[in-house]
Amino acid sequence: MARFCSLFSSSSGNCTYIGTSSANILVDVGVSAKRAENALREKGIDPGSIDAIFVTHEHSDHINGVRVFASRYNIKVYATGGTLTQMEKSKALCEKNVYEPVNANGVEVNGLFVKPFATLHDAAESCGYTVLTSDSKRISVCTDLGIMTDEVLNAISGSDLVLLESNHDVNMLRNGSYPYLLKRRILSELGHLSNDACAETAVKLIDSGTTRLVLGHLSHENNIPALAAETTRCALKSAGMSENSDYLLEVAGGDDSRIIAF
Repeated sequence: MARFCSLFSSSSGNCTYIGTSSANILVDVGVSAKRAENALREKGIDPGSIDAIFVTHEHSDHINGVRVFASRYNIKVYATGGTLTQMEKSKALCEKNVYEPVNANGVEVNGLFVKPFATLHDAAESCGYTVLTSDSKRISVCTDLGIMTDEVLNAISGSDLVLLESNHDVNMLRNGSYPYLLKRRILSELGHLSNDACAETAVKLIDSGTTRLVLGHLSHENNIPALAAETTRCALKSAGMSENSDYLLEVAGGDDSRIIAF
């Protein structure tokens, strides 16, 4: 049985748990080690049971707690070579950490097979991950990308569960208080996926066999959870897909985040 929980998911910090009876991993630790530990314990997960940490990219909301958490529990850290170089430069890794570049063909961790896929984002060498369990359940973590490329779509299609970015509502962002240059960055091909782009992708995913969608990395300033969910829900309805029949949908990162077991 696969287990998934989005412990934290926003521009303030990101951390995703994926596990089975034989393995447990985290994708990113973008909050303090203490907050990550507390969140895991609240879900009944021993922080010391984490076998590996996979980092998507070097932005602070994805790596803030990696160095301390990994060294405290002697956990190996995986990331692309470009991401590791940037983490070394910023001292986000230290001599106590054990880390290595993630193999482009995938890494096996106690029965979990984790494979990266390249994403377009304003980082050194950002990626997302697909995770295959020993009982053939497939989970994808896909956030922090400006556009949905064919490579990314091919990597995540057919996954049983996808954590998919639904970062902002375009009108809220354009009319909001962010400086012009920040708005332009978020809307660019190296920025973040909008609600509309997420919804368009969701239709393709459900059509490919995905049954569980978790919308993630929502902006606190330029989005509303109900709006993000409704944008995707409406697109799926227009495509003839029924919630709770063809798919299950929820928004990540709230205080009521739960472990999804399937």
